[in-house]
Amino acid sequence: MKAGLDMPNILLTRVDNRLIHGQVGVTWTKTLGANLIVVADDETSSNEMMQSLMQVTAKSSGAETRFFTLEKTIKIIDKAAPRQKIFIVVKTPHSARVLVEGGVPIKELNIGNMHFSDGKRALNKKVYVDDQDVEDFKILIENGVNVYIQDLPGDVKEQVSHLI
Repeated sequence: MKAGLDMPNILLTRVDNRLIHGQVGVTWTKTLGANLIVVADDETSSNEMMQSLMQVTAKSSGAETRFFTLEKTIKIIDKAAPRQKIFIVVKTPHSARVLVEGGVPIKELNIGNMHFSDGKRALNKKVYVDDQDVEDFKILIENGVNVYIQDLPGDVKEQVSHLI
């Protein structure tokens, strides 16, 4: 990864099970001033139905959308133009970890919704984790990523390091 001015302009990366929905596609995108939402998710990258539903939401904020696999995101993120103000959305902490370990310069990781499922425990009312999620958070934090829970832009940030 090149340093300095050639770095991609990543405004924020968010973990959200739902990927692009009203909160992400409108509220977060407008607050950040993002003009490109990159959904880095292997499953969604090949599901045109999911993509078209997400694009409808994103269009209302005026942002463009791209749907890439994790590997493709790693390979092309450094080719982003300086005018692109990028908001990356992933489904899981593990996806964020893969991106960071692949060289994507993520400095902040916002944790939005991580739904309850068997084997998961609550970090707060909207974020449920299992042992793999906790391990991924620890590695991200060790790599210098500021990992925090923040549902909406005006909400107080809860540092994940204090919760795990």
